[in-house]
Amino acid sequence: MSTKLRLTILSFLQFFIWGSWLITIGAYWFQTKQWSGAQFGAIFSTMGIASIFMPSIMGIIADKYVNAEKLYGVLHILGGAVLCTVPLVTDPGTFFWVILLNMIFYMPTLALSIAVSYSVLKRQGLDVVKDYPPIRVWGTIGFIVAMWTVSLLGFEKSANQFYIAAAAAFALGIYSFTLPACPPTAKDTPSRSLVDVLGLKSFALLRDTKMLTFFLFALLLGAALQLTNAYGDTFLHDFDKVPAYKDTFAVKYPAIIMSISQVSETLFILAIPFFLRRFGIKQVMLFSMIAWVLRFGLLAYGTPDQPGIWLIVLSCIVYGMAFDFFNISGSLFVETQTASSIRASAQGLFMMMTNGFGAVLGSSVSGLVIEHYFTNPADQTKDWHGIWLAFAAYALVIAVLFVVLFKHKHNPQEVAATEHAEPLLATEV
Repeated sequence: MSTKLRLTILSFLQFFIWGSWLITIGAYWFQTKQWSGAQFGAIFSTMGIASIFMPSIMGIIADKYVNAEKLYGVLHILGGAVLCTVPLVTDPGTFFWVILLNMIFYMPTLALSIAVSYSVLKRQGLDVVKDYPPIRVWGTIGFIVAMWTVSLLGFEKSANQFYIAAAAAFALGIYSFTLPACPPTAKDTPSRSLVDVLGLKSFALLRDTKMLTFFLFALLLGAALQLTNAYGDTFLHDFDKVPAYKDTFAVKYPAIIMSISQVSETLFILAIPFFLRRFGIKQVMLFSMIAWVLRFGLLAYGTPDQPGIWLIVLSCIVYGMAFDFFNISGSLFVETQTASSIRASAQGLFMMMTNGFGAVLGSSVSGLVIEHYFTNPADQTKDWHGIWLAFAAYALVIAVLFVVLFKHKHNPQEVAATEHAEPLLATEV
């Protein structure tokens, strides 16, 4: 088996695990368990909590003490064991802690999968810049295949989705031990201080007004990402309570409809270089915010039948721009605005703001807002039209403030410089 194929399998399974439950957990929570929206918001915050500290800690262990591929395998096996216990949970409080434990094992594997792939490719004399992106795209395909698998098997509301994810985690964990060795690269180097380990040196960037403003908007946009991940699937499932809609394709297989978002994401990545050269980083990031407004606004008026289904499909297509144009372009902005000595930790700070603090903010606050303002206390039905319009208004306010507060002029030389750098790959799907 070739090296590229082996790493392609790794990437596919890495995101198949996540895709098996991330988008459909809302249907399980609301339709099957019928737990509250306020508590559900806390579930999606577990990804943010784990992202704040676990990737850094596991990265240090892989750098100094344990082969990266072995640590990667152990984390997936432990995560698979935790996923097997999820169907046994009978109360939302315990559910939160179980999912948090799973995220503690899973989130660091996102970075480790890149580290392992880079190490193996370099040891085989292959070009990381040329050869890794075609491998990584199979991760997004794995995510899509997982969503389709769960949906077509009728497991979107079932605990079986967690068993599918667990099986993939066990398979990847065992498979990891067959990969070429990736020994610690800094085994004999002096231990870094806690400040270095946690990437806290990059916080000095916050003394600069422009960078502080950028990272605050990264946090706010990170919150928007959690809104669509958490509620998109269960929004479509709620239409099955309406007789006119319950037999439509979108209500029967909502995960398949939502997977269009991931397909769109892979396409918009290819468009980023053109948009950056033509418009500059600030405008590209503004396009992302406008796309978030459209994403939520289209969902507000979408329905599972004709012609409303096309509004939902269009919102999924727009998602690719909304996600890629801020996350990828934002990391390029960090690359061009920071000194080489702190670029790695600066990228860590960017991911901490989006996937860490932003995820916690978006998950926690949205759950409370939906529960108190958009949920009928009598029958727990939700005003999805109002929910999506509120999210659209949130994104619109962010876009307006971004135009006013973020001061940055387009410099074509900065964009040209980043095109020759090693690609910065987002950890989201």
